[in-house]
Amino acid sequence: MSEELKGLLEFLQEGKTSFHAVNKIAELLKEEGYQELAEHQTWKIEAGAKYFTTRNNSSLIAFEIPRSGYKGFQIVASHSDSPTFKLKEKEEIIEGGKYTRINVEGYGGMIVSAWFDRPLSVAGRIVTAKDNQVTVSYVDINRDLMMIPNLAIHMNRDVNNGYKYNLKKDLIPVIGSEATSGDLLKELASLAKVSPLDIVGKDLYLYNREEGKVWGARNEYFSAPRIDNLECAYTTLLGFLKAKKQNISLYCVFDNEEVGSATKQGAGSTFLADVLTRITIALGLSKEEELRMLADSFMVSADNAHALHPNYPEKADTTNRVYLNEGIVIKHNANQKYTTDGVSRGIFKGIMNQAKIKVQDYANPSDMPGGSTLGNISNTKVSLNTIDIGLPQLAMHSPYESAGVADVKTMIEAMKAFFETQVCHKSNNDYNISMFLC
Repeated sequence: MSEELKGLLEFLQEGKTSFHAVNKIAELLKEEGYQELAEHQTWKIEAGAKYFTTRNNSSLIAFEIPRSGYKGFQIVASHSDSPTFKLKEKEEIIEGGKYTRINVEGYGGMIVSAWFDRPLSVAGRIVTAKDNQVTVSYVDINRDLMMIPNLAIHMNRDVNNGYKYNLKKDLIPVIGSEATSGDLLKELASLAKVSPLDIVGKDLYLYNREEGKVWGARNEYFSAPRIDNLECAYTTLLGFLKAKKQNISLYCVFDNEEVGSATKQGAGSTFLADVLTRITIALGLSKEEELRMLADSFMVSADNAHALHPNYPEKADTTNRVYLNEGIVIKHNANQKYTTDGVSRGIFKGIMNQAKIKVQDYANPSDMPGGSTLGNISNTKVSLNTIDIGLPQLAMHSPYESAGVADVKTMIEAMKAFFETQVCHKSNNDYNISMFLC
């Protein structure tokens, strides 16, 4: 197993929630010499230095300022969240029988049938108030804690005939006997070293406990939880860290993509715009200079794509099909669910050609509307040339997804090449892409 794949599988295992994924990314950035900036404090930024900041501790933006020669911003963005179940504020259900169950609601669009009969646990954050101070603690029970048991086929003969699941009834996990009521809150409080009586708020999520595994006749595939979209978050980070950057370079991870991005920490927020403005202010640039730089900027929105499913080839487009282990996926949509257009594809394809990196093109079948991603949403706040890309995978939005081993290294090399190639205008309708300064 390559070091890149080993690192990815470890990251997928640690990134149980957006909070935990961003915390791990912050650790990796600090190891590489990136200094943390807090949004509520004054920023002092120097050319030649490296920084990062977080919002809600579930979104993060890192950036590096070259000493000279930069003309614009080069940005890569992915997201930290995955479909799951969120615990409700009053989470226990005790009624009638001898079980304690946990009341949950769906977060994002998921394949609900795949959540049954798997060992699950709980992670997230709890908020405590004591002595006029509110404190946030991040918690992970990290053991086989609960399960959503299937109803036996003898009692549900339609389960294999297109059964419609009811999240309120069918998807309620069992945590223990009636005697265990209150144990979950006590265990969470113990992890945070606080009293259960001091807990005043919480954002807690279920996660699949199964670890990632490599499989296939030649070990060419792997499966794990949260491949969408932590695979892009991790591989774009490694490419960002490895690159000798030309322009002002930003690595972004946004939360809440799976529920529309319209939150204070989502791609639809002011987070990216705020960071870009604070960078230009700290560098002593005017608003006019910032707007000129944005016009000479380029963004890669990285979110995984649907590989052709071998059992359902009719679900793929006739000519724009993508496959595992065959390169970076460029995503297209006429209705702008993806931001890719002729210019952004041409610029990105030119960079990939220079680096000898394979790309493949994806489009939904014309009679099947697809999902959207964060690129077009982010562009409503910061308008710049953007392309939507990803890595091909199967079983998207299952709690256990599959992808190609070779694609991991491909994305790392692609992002390294992107950040090492300065993109800027040559004239109003022409662009330079060069390893040297434009």
